[in-house]
Amino acid sequence: MKDGGSEDLSSYSNTSSKNCLSNVRVSPDGRHIHVILHTPKSGLMTYDKYQRAHLVQCQKHLDLVLTRNVPVVDLIYFDQSNTEDGANLLGVIFENGKVEFWKFSERKSGWNLLQTSDLCNSPRAKIVSVSISQNFIIWCEERPPSESSAGSGVSRNNYRFCICKRTFEVDEVGVCLGGVKIALHNNPRYLVVSSGDIVYLLPDIKEHPLITVSNVFLTWSPQHDIFKFHSVSMGTLLVRNSTSHKESDFKRLVTDCIGILSTTNPPDICGFCPAGCGDLLLLLSSGWVCVMQRDGILRQIYKLPDNCLAACGIQNSLNLYHDMLALTVGKMMYLIDAKCGLELERISLKREGLLFVNCLESSSPQMLSEAGLFVVIQREVEAKLKPLVSHSENISPSAVLAEAVFEEACKYYQQRSLSSTQLTAEKLKKGGMFQAPISLAAIIRDYLNSLGHEKLLSSLDSELKSLVGLEDIKTAVLKASEKDLKNYCETLVQQEVSRLLSSEIDRENLQYLNSIFSLFPTETWQAIQAILQLRCNGEGSLSSKAPAELWKIVLSPVQTTTNFNHCNGQQKHVPANVSLPVFELLCQSIFKFQPSWLPRFLDLAQHQAGASSTSSWSYGVKESSESLPLYKRALAVLPCKGAYQDLEVELLLCSQRPNAVMQALRILMGLGRWDRVTQVAERFCRQSPLLNKEIFTTLLCEVAQHRDLDPYLDLLWTLCPEDLTVTGILNIVLKNLPSTTQSSGPFQGHSNGSHLTIGLLKPLLRKVLQRETKPSQRYADILQSPSHPPPTPPRQVKELARVNTELDMDLSERGPSESQLLTVKFS
Repeated sequence: MKDGGSEDLSSYSNTSSKNCLSNVRVSPDGRHIHVILHTPKSGLMTYDKYQRAHLVQCQKHLDLVLTRNVPVVDLIYFDQSNTEDGANLLGVIFENGKVEFWKFSERKSGWNLLQTSDLCNSPRAKIVSVSISQNFIIWCEERPPSESSAGSGVSRNNYRFCICKRTFEVDEVGVCLGGVKIALHNNPRYLVVSSGDIVYLLPDIKEHPLITVSNVFLTWSPQHDIFKFHSVSMGTLLVRNSTSHKESDFKRLVTDCIGILSTTNPPDICGFCPAGCGDLLLLLSSGWVCVMQRDGILRQIYKLPDNCLAACGIQNSLNLYHDMLALTVGKMMYLIDAKCGLELERISLKREGLLFVNCLESSSPQMLSEAGLFVVIQREVEAKLKPLVSHSENISPSAVLAEAVFEEACKYYQQRSLSSTQLTAEKLKKGGMFQAPISLAAIIRDYLNSLGHEKLLSSLDSELKSLVGLEDIKTAVLKASEKDLKNYCETLVQQEVSRLLSSEIDRENLQYLNSIFSLFPTETWQAIQAILQLRCNGEGSLSSKAPAELWKIVLSPVQTTTNFNHCNGQQKHVPANVSLPVFELLCQSIFKFQPSWLPRFLDLAQHQAGASSTSSWSYGVKESSESLPLYKRALAVLPCKGAYQDLEVELLLCSQRPNAVMQALRILMGLGRWDRVTQVAERFCRQSPLLNKEIFTTLLCEVAQHRDLDPYLDLLWTLCPEDLTVTGILNIVLKNLPSTTQSSGPFQGHSNGSHLTIGLLKPLLRKVLQRETKPSQRYADILQSPSHPPPTPPRQVKELARVNTELDMDLSERGPSESQLLTVKFS
């Protein structure tokens, strides 16, 4: 490093406070240093570097500004590189909203005041931060509560700030300002930082204790009025376009993400610096140096040693010089390769310094300290790079850079993945996820020697072979006959489906898989049979020898918020623009080519899902209140017109869930399939007492309404639950009798009409009555005791009278025809 020299600046630094560097500004061309004075008086002091030697003796420094006793907030530098004289134009922003425009000219021996203007509309406004972006001047101003709350009621003191913008044009006479526009109302105090055409609104944590608001920062496009809310721990949270409104209210905008912010505790922003093209460098309290890209992606670059920031306080500075990142923390400077995060050098400093970018020498890090101006000579860094790497546990530069390529690729693919599983370099090399190995190898070709290049290519050997094989198939396809072309197509589809199902399915891969199933339906049907190894045995069931990991991907759970589900027995058709999950894709293919396999496939899938579970109702792929059961997902692929009700019934029965079984039973009853109804009832009544009672009650209601179940009554009476009484049976029957029942003949022993007769119920009632009157076993010991006489058995007539009395109470309101049941005697 070499000294630029400045005795006056050194003398000022020695007499100023410890953090005086925060009040120093350096012009983009490096020719002017401005110091904002706060004590004992407000003002601006400038140090200038003249091109002509004889002018250097004119003055060592100059006290600028005519507006006295008003604090200077900041300076804005206007780009004058296109002007003929290349003169510097400076805007001095005061706290009271005034702005002075100064122009530097060597011909006129220094700085000359062009004009003084009012930047703010309100005379009571106070500017707290300012920046310049393209043809806009942007600032954050504090307004009295009565003015800051004009847009949305009374505002608290913490939200009395506004974000304003104003266009400008520079001509020969001076600066012409446009009208003031308020872009954001009722916001907390923000630091306004410009990078390209993007403006960053960073929370000023020192000024207010709002922890929730300090967890978020904003990006804003002044040209399009688009606000984006970001968090350094969660990325982009919210995007709002305010073009339809003249002004936006911060508290309304932040409401949508305030719940998320209250649950997070992201690190604080300790330092920042524009990186150009809309990017922003950030130094976080966690020690990470990151770059916030204009697309909202936060990319980690370098991690400082632990407790480095805590030990050195908040005095830090960072800047980007092409591909080199320079960072000063206390009295240590770090030089880092911004592409791969490799630390190039650490340089100890005698004093703390401020990094800045000189647009005339932008490739070299330059620093201003209390001792003067310094520049890092890059050849020294290059010379020190070799011993730094070679003495670090005997690691060669080629190995470091080769590994850096894999780590950088991991970060890239991790950002694009929907999975929370951390991707490692080892997984990347093995898992077939490297999508551009040749491109990545070409990127570092110029940085590696021949040995290192060969080592990297050998690491990518399997990927390269796959790509070469793919190119060979493409060439063969161009020359193939129609028969061979079909075989090639089947091979390619099977390879692609197998590759996708062997890795984690993210959004892009799922869309790609959907497109394959859509474009090659026959080939994908053959592919899934081969990949899952589906076999149909003689008993009519499917078997699979596919590994459990593959089934885990196939049966990935789907949230209930999806656009397709099963509701009230009707399936909602899947929209064409929705990417189906893997299980639905497979069900759709099976339904198209082998519909009879669909219930068998569902049964197989449920078996695979519950293979690791001890309960028949739980799944290895855990179902929660937020996920859809497999049978509903299978039903979602059926058409909505009800043309496949038989298939729907089979899918419902395959689930073995009570609600689904009852739904299938009602469908069969609606179709009049009574033979099938009784088969289903006999099968599922044995599984659960509750399901048995519900099935029997449902069928008994049908018996009361029509005579279609008469041929199956003997079987139906055998399904009667143990806890059902005669009274309960008669109540069910009476409540479900048709309203057109006449009193002339419903109690005959037999009938040729459609009415229910007591003769039909007689076997059921006799069976239940005998079960009710059977002596209880709890008195068996007493009955066998010789010391006591046996108790008098209850008379059957009295027991019947008790039943009739209960029935009489229930039937007293039904009319005389129904009450005739009391006179019936059972033989």
